[in-house]
Amino acid sequence: MDLGASNTESEGSVQLQISELNARLSETGSVGSIVFEPQTCSVETNNSSTTNSGSRTRPAIRAPEKKLTLFALRLAVLEKAASGIGTLGFIWATVVLLGGFAITLDKTDFWFITVILLIEGTRIFSRSHELEWQHQATWSITNVGINSFRAIKSSSSLILRTVKTIFRPVFHSRKASQRSREISGMTRQASRRIWDRKKMPTRTWTSSEVPLLPYAKWVFISRNVSKILYWLQLASATACVVLSMIKLVHQNYGEIEKGDTDKKNRKSALIIFYSLALAEALLFLLEKAYWEWKVSVRSLLDEVNKECDLGQSGMISIKRFFYDAYSKCVNGSIFDGLKMDMVTFAMELLDSNSPDEQLIGARILRKFATSKVFSDDTLQKIGINLSVMERLVEMLNWKDPQEEEIRYSAAEILSKLAEKKQNSIRIAGIPGAMESISCLLHVSRSHGGATDEISEKRIIFDNENYGSWAFNHLGLLILKKLARDHDICGKIGYTRGLLPKIIDFMHAEGRVLTDSTAAPSQILTVKRSLQVLKMLAGTAGAAGKQLRKEISEIVFTISYIRDILRYGKKHPELQMLAIEVLTSLAIEEDATERIGSTGGVLKELLNIFFNEEIPENWSHVRVAAGEALSMLVLESKNDCQRILKLRMNQKLVKALESPLLRINAARILRNLCAYSGKDCFEELEGLTDAGPAVLEAIMKEENKLLEVMVGVAACIFKLMSSQEACNMFKRAQFPESDLAYKLVQILKNYHYPSIKVPNIRRYAIELAIWMMKDNVANILTYVRLGMERELESILDTTSELESFNIFSGTVGLCRHNTTIHTLVETAMKLLAEK
Repeated sequence: MDLGASNTESEGSVQLQISELNARLSETGSVGSIVFEPQTCSVETNNSSTTNSGSRTRPAIRAPEKKLTLFALRLAVLEKAASGIGTLGFIWATVVLLGGFAITLDKTDFWFITVILLIEGTRIFSRSHELEWQHQATWSITNVGINSFRAIKSSSSLILRTVKTIFRPVFHSRKASQRSREISGMTRQASRRIWDRKKMPTRTWTSSEVPLLPYAKWVFISRNVSKILYWLQLASATACVVLSMIKLVHQNYGEIEKGDTDKKNRKSALIIFYSLALAEALLFLLEKAYWEWKVSVRSLLDEVNKECDLGQSGMISIKRFFYDAYSKCVNGSIFDGLKMDMVTFAMELLDSNSPDEQLIGARILRKFATSKVFSDDTLQKIGINLSVMERLVEMLNWKDPQEEEIRYSAAEILSKLAEKKQNSIRIAGIPGAMESISCLLHVSRSHGGATDEISEKRIIFDNENYGSWAFNHLGLLILKKLARDHDICGKIGYTRGLLPKIIDFMHAEGRVLTDSTAAPSQILTVKRSLQVLKMLAGTAGAAGKQLRKEISEIVFTISYIRDILRYGKKHPELQMLAIEVLTSLAIEEDATERIGSTGGVLKELLNIFFNEEIPENWSHVRVAAGEALSMLVLESKNDCQRILKLRMNQKLVKALESPLLRINAARILRNLCAYSGKDCFEELEGLTDAGPAVLEAIMKEENKLLEVMVGVAACIFKLMSSQEACNMFKRAQFPESDLAYKLVQILKNYHYPSIKVPNIRRYAIELAIWMMKDNVANILTYVRLGMERELESILDTTSELESFNIFSGTVGLCRHNTTIHTLVETAMKLLAEK
């Protein structure tokens, strides 16, 4: 099976137009998951939702199998009509003729009636069992071959085939070439697995292969009996027509002597009987002619198979469906077959104990679930049937090579189901579901080794009998879709051994990342594992905290990410995902320390942040690297000192002039100044060169950029002496009064806390406090501008929103050491010193 389409079909890539990227950066300064402001739930208003749901009708679902159920209905009408007339004729013959006229019948009439009754009895008996034998003949999937789609019409008359050969040679050549192409398309290379190899029941017979007699086995194999019965019926019906026509044409029913009242109605009775026999036989032959016309000439089964897109092997499924629908129409109400559809039929087969039926059901559901035409209706029917979902989950544990296609189909169906949140919740709620999904990931570490070492990772690769990589990809894809729900993320984390498996697939050696000819499947595996890990690490609440702890405690996590950052220049999408994982992990203090203490991680992030050779369409990777760095130095003295030792101060100052980098550069600078400690004063001294650029941005910018620049100014300016500060204002050509006016305007504009810039009022007050300390002129300026009135207003509008550095959803993290009330009181005391 070609996995290219199925593996990449669901993969989304991060592709942003440059204008869109710049717009996002100007507003938020981030392209990843924003942790510097709370995330609110937006309520979408849909006008159509206000309408009465009952008045809305769903579009009709295209269902090719309706042609088969309609065909089965029409055949059943003819069959039941023929059976009814035949029953009436049988009663007429036994009661009226043989009962009332038996001793007065002519010898030829007696034998004609007897032969017709025997023939009709034989035909009725064979007819009642032909369908059963035909149904049994479709039980074996091995019947699918180059001519398997002709099995249903194997009893076609020689005349019909001859006529088609004469008048439609082109049709046959096209069909043959089409079959040849389909067969060649299904041919595997020697190294590929063969899914058509079926699993045979070990202790039971396959009904289609049962030899009924010890001799003449080919003739008496059950799958050939239906053909014998078919021809027997045709012969019986033809004989009945011939005998009835002879009598009706000649009407030689014997002479009636004058005055013989016992025989006066004999002729009429015989005409009625022969007419009934003729009508029954003709209706039966009409049914067979209609059958052959639709199946042989119009190729109804081929047409439905093509519309269902089931492929060459799908003909066995179409046959089974048709026989079941026809059986229901014949054995019950003629309308019973109309209630059947392919999806329900496949779900019933999936629950069978027969491997062949399981495979047929799995193939149909997989094809329909991945079809653009049928997927919505199919997934809806599967999603509301819990027993089918449980069966699919159970199939994930089947590791027999002969059941590989069934297992793969079940995994692909579940991956499609998991696209909808409601289905994801149902899947995750099935007992043992996560353990079953974990079984799809073919990677392990042996146990029982020494306690002072870790056993080697062992990834099971494809072989001629089994394709493990396909299951790895599907397993990770299912987890990725399930992980969109935070509650399910918690279940993933609690599943024993699942997190280490996901992280092991994230490992990519340097030669794989740097080699442009590396197998796409390897890169895809790394990408999917990173996507899953990113979702798990970004989970909110207590479950997210526990997940981040467990992820960071696995000793390979950070080193694997470092390798991706170091060698993944040709794969910026992988770098982007790896950086986002680090950003989420950095929320936890212990994880931050582990990241910073892993050699080379901070250096690689800085290299990416300052790398101007990264293509413009992937510039958001640099932004993400800056966001990760700002998170790692937040409240982390050790990481601040590690970055300062790399001597990147001047590059950080220069980055303030870059529209792409300046927001995160300002965040990094603020955190370095705030959390490095007093013993790093000399290392921080060069950062004061950023003063003029910061002042210019404060006077000109708005929104998020204004917030971070005011914040970095409040920290950097504290490193300056009064003389250095005076010189800075002169170089920036801004009087201090202008800055004071700007800060007061900020407090006026943000009368209430803003979720987009939650710390802008705090930073403005911090900067104002620095300006007023030991500077009476600035105090008078603030008094004149009405600073005291604004501060009093802030006391009445403070919120928890302003108490945190970062947020996880709507939950605040990393609380500020100084409350905003304390800052306001400090500022008001300074104003009182005027």
